[in-house]
Parts: sequence; structure tokens; C-alpha cells
Amino acid sequence: MLPTPDNVLNWVLFTPLVGGIILLFIPGTMKDAIRWLANLFFLLGFVVSLPLVLWFNKGTSDFQFVITADWIPSLGVQYRIGIDGISFLLVMLTTLLGVIASLSSWSFIQERVKEYYVMFLFLQAGMLGVFMALDLFLFYVFWEVMLVPMYFIIGIWGHERRLYAAIKFFLYTLLGSVLMLLGILAVYFYHADLHFAGMECPALGIAGHTVTEAYTFSVPVYLEFGRALPADWQFWIFWAFFVSFAIKVPMVPFHTWLPDAHTEAPTAGSVILAGVLLKMGSYGFMRFSLPMFPDAAREAVPYVVGLSIIAILYGALVCLMQKDMKKLIAYSSVSHMGFVTIGIFALNQVGLEGSLLQQINHGLSTGALFLLVGLLYERRHTREIAEFGGLSTPMPMFAAIYLIISLASLGMPLLNGFVGEFVILVGVWDVNKTWAILSALGIVLAAAYLLWLYQRTMFGEVTNPKNQGLADLNFREAVTLIPLVVLCFWIGIYPKPYFDVMRPSIQALVQRVSAQAAPVSAEVPSVPVAVPVEEAAAR
Repeated sequence: MLPTPDNVLNWVLFTPLVGGIILLFIPGTMKDAIRWLANLFFLLGFVVSLPLVLWFNKGTSDFQFVITADWIPSLGVQYRIGIDGISFLLVMLTTLLGVIASLSSWSFIQERVKEYYVMFLFLQAGMLGVFMALDLFLFYVFWEVMLVPMYFIIGIWGHERRLYAAIKFFLYTLLGSVLMLLGILAVYFYHADLHFAGMECPALGIAGHTVTEAYTFSVPVYLEFGRALPADWQFWIFWAFFVSFAIKVPMVPFHTWLPDAHTEAPTAGSVILAGVLLKMGSYGFMRFSLPMFPDAAREAVPYVVGLSIIAILYGALVCLMQKDMKKLIAYSSVSHMGFVTIGIFALNQVGLEGSLLQQINHGLSTGALFLLVGLLYERRHTREIAEFGGLSTPMPMFAAIYLIISLASLGMPLLNGFVGEFVILVGVWDVNKTWAILSALGIVLAAAYLLWLYQRTMFGEVTNPKNQGLADLNFREAVTLIPLVVLCFWIGIYPKPYFDVMRPSIQALVQRVSAQAAPVSAEVPSVPVAVPVEEAAAR
């Protein structure tokens, strides 16, 4: 059966999962066959996602390509997936970076090749599931499951301090996940109280429907229902979700796991960490925190904006002090993701559109930077900045691509980073000019540390004899980088298609979180959950 609008998301989601299962039955000694097959499944996963570009309806904010099946009927849990303009862009980014990261691992991974690609394919399926899930229980399952393969990727195929970095990554994320689970359960049982009372639920926005009929973990239902929560419930549940998503972004002060994980992970692991995993936190803010808890989100704006500005400036200043190329790029992610979060909590359409575009931009440009550092590490087995210099002489193609990606990351006009950061600053300026000015300082600092890094590694004489004979990019390495360069120019020159895709969904999100939005209310009945429906109704 070929992909159709009715089943295409199943194809996208299960292709890497099926590939990982098939690899389990191939002998580990057949390394080349494993590499070819794994890369084929990553490529196939990207190919089957391409019809989404043609079939996606850019004129609606509704979820599209929805697939629903009962899973745990007694709890109202469903296998329910779908995408809108927000998740569509992130799904496409994930399938693209999956192909590139897998191909970049071809020569770097020499030990336990089979297990590596199995973990990577399972990780790909988990990340896609997070962006597609339209059931809160299913979302949480994917959110947790994808931790396991990334833990092993860092802990087994990472560098010297890989076990420390892997455990730190796992514990930080698990802590946030537990808080989010408590928040999900709080909303669920609040919902269950109304269910057992047999009450009409204004939060559903569907006339004549009782809570009994909507006893479910369905995300569209809960986005409406969360707005009906009392103010104190919204406050505590918002912050439970917030910590989980803030750890994943990561926001200051929850960021300390990131430099270690990035530095110790293999190259492909760093690409996926920067390109996709960090976006799960910002996606969570846009999918759940803002529309489900709008009152609490508006009250949290000054605090979140403050943390975002600290992240922008602190991350950039720390970059100026780094001696390790990979750690420098890791801290740059803290700074760049600060722009993403401040754009989200500007709570206006311009800021949110810029934030979503910047999530895509960061995935492309920072992912490419990690690829470039990984290529140098394969050749020299060091990431110390002092070990390099004058690399543009033996590696001219590498130096040219590195320059383009660096300019994209610092926000040079005609490249993708400029569009995202400019739109974010316009959205923030509309709310508070001081916030925008402080954020703009991060762009200046980004130019300082990125250009300084480029100057120290690419310009000058080749003083270290170990660098004189370094090979330039081969065909496979060029194939992993050129698509990212093309996309950086495309978004920088003509970003309109991306804004067209996201605009209806962003408009709907702004309407939900706006202070002028129609209030939704639903009283909590004083009925124990265990009371039968008939008795509750009699009361």
C-alpha cells in the first residue's frame, strides 16, 4: 500500500521503526550491509515525508492527516496522530536531519555498528512521534521513549566523559518528564471529576456534548479544557509543564546538561541534539503551555523573558571563553535558543512566527556547525582551537562552507538566521523595547565569537605540520553539507513559503492565548471520582 493522505503519517512514523527492527536480525559482522540498509531507511523516511509538502493545506489551522485508533479504551487513550502548520515544519526538519546525521556516521562509527544504527532509527521514530502525537498519553510515551536511544548513543559511542554526560542528560530530562506527567494527571483527573458528574463541559466548545462523551486524552479537547481550569490549577500545572520543556530547550538555569552532552556525543548525536531534540522543548511551549494555560502563560511572561535574555547574553559570553570548538557551539545553542523562547513569550503573531522559523534555522545552521567540527575531529582527533590555523589552504571547500554556515548562524542578511532573528526582534520590540535592545546585543556577541573562531582556525599560516596534509571534503561529506547550505540561502532569500505554512496555526495560537479571548469556565463539582454517574447526577 502506497502512502495516501489517510495513512502517510503512519508511513513517516513507522519507516525508521521498521528499519531498526529489521537491522536486529542482521549479523553484526556485516557492517557495510548494515550501513547501507540503515541509510536506506533514513532516506526512505525522508522520501515518504515529501508528499506532505504537496498535500498539506496551508489555508487552515486544523490538524491534518489525522489517524485515530483505540489503544486503552478504559482510560480514553488513543493512538491519535496528526500535524498542523507548527508540527509540519518540525517533522520535515527531523526527516531531513535524520538522513544527514546517518550519512555522517558512515566512517566515524566503527564499533557496534549494528547497535548504533538500531538506536538511531528508534530515536528517529520517537522524535517524530513527539511532533505528531495528538493524545497526551501517547505524547508522553514518545517523549520518554526517545530518551533511551539517545542515552545509549552518548554513553556508548561518545568521547572520554560519555557516561557522565549520558547520565546527566537522562536524569535532567527524566526529572522534567516526571513533573510533566504530574501535570498531565492533574488535568486528567480534573476532567474525570466532570466526567463522573455527567456535566456539560463548556470547555469543549461543542454544543450538547457532555464530558462523558469526551472522556479522553485527546490533545484538541485538552487544549480547550485547560483554559477552563481555575487560576490556581493553571498556575501550578503550567509550571510543571514549563520545567519539563525548559530543561529540553534548555533554558538557564536548566542548561548545564547541554554542553556536556554535546561535547561528549558522537557527531551525529550532536547534530540531532541541536537540530531536533532541543526543539521538543520549544514545541511543547507552543503546543501545550500557551494554548492550554493562557492565563498562567501571560503572567509568566516577565519571568520567562528574563531567563531568555540571560540565556542569550550568558551563552554568548561563555562562548568567547571556550577553547574547545564543540563546547563553543554547544553554548551558542543556549544563546540562540534564548531567541526562540523570547519570541514565543512575546505572545504575538510576529514573535511566534519568528520563533518557529528560528527553530528551523537553528536546526540547519547549528547542525551544520557540528558536522563541520565532527569532520575536523575525524581528521585530527582533537577539537582544541589552538591546534588549528590556516585550514583554508589545505581545505578550501571546507573553509567556504564553514564561512557560509557561520554567517548564517550569526544572522547575516540573505541567510536564514537573519530572517528569524529580525522577525523575533520586531515581535519583541512591539511588546517591550528594552527587551528587544538587550536581545540584540546577543547578535553582536554571536558575530564576535563565531568570526573569532573562524579567524583562528581558517586564516593565517599553517603553523602546525599536522594540518598541512588534511584532506578536503570528499563526496559523501559534501552531500551532507550542501543541502543545509542551500536551505540556509533559500530561507534567507525567500522565506515566504515557510510563513505561509505556519501562519494559520500561529494565528489560532495567538487567539487562544490573547487576553481578549473569550473566557472559558467550568466549575469543579465536589463529587468523588469513584462515585457512579447516576449517584453523582442525583447529587
